Amino acid sequence: MAKRVFFSFHYADIMNANIVRNSGQFKPTEETGFYDASLWEKAKTESDAAIKRLINKGLNNTSVTCFLIGKETHTRKWCKYELQKSLEDKKGILGILLPNQSEHGPKWISNYGTVHSWDHNKFADWVEQAAEDALEKKTAERIKKLLM
Repeated sequence: MAKRVFFSFHYADIMNANIVRNSGQFKPTEETGFYDASLWEKAKTESDAAIKRLINKGLNNTSVTCFLIGKETHTRKWCKYELQKSLEDKKGILGILLPNQSEHGPKWISNYGTVHSWDHNKFADWVEQAAEDALEKKTAERIKKLLM
């Protein structure tokens, strides 16, 4: 079953982010392994409260949040908010270094999920692994609560 993915990135990285976001546009969804639930098109025209509502709506019914890591992603207010909400909602976390990025901010995400250099052929597997990791954490938390 294909996972729904929310993409988080700094708007200044839109050209590189679109390389990842559009990687499946020429293949059927079953093959790409993800659906795009990103909201970047609307975000720049809204108030903070409206942006939070859009982000929350976009994260709804997704299983993985994929952070597309550029030079300043780790400093961006909305990327930080999307990480916070994703952790609260117990979503899988995945980091992808955007093309031409190797040093900027991967430690920010690596505390919560794996970080990879972009590889179209492996992306669906990475999404699946992030979703499985999140499910294992949820299961472990449920067991821990039952044993208390």
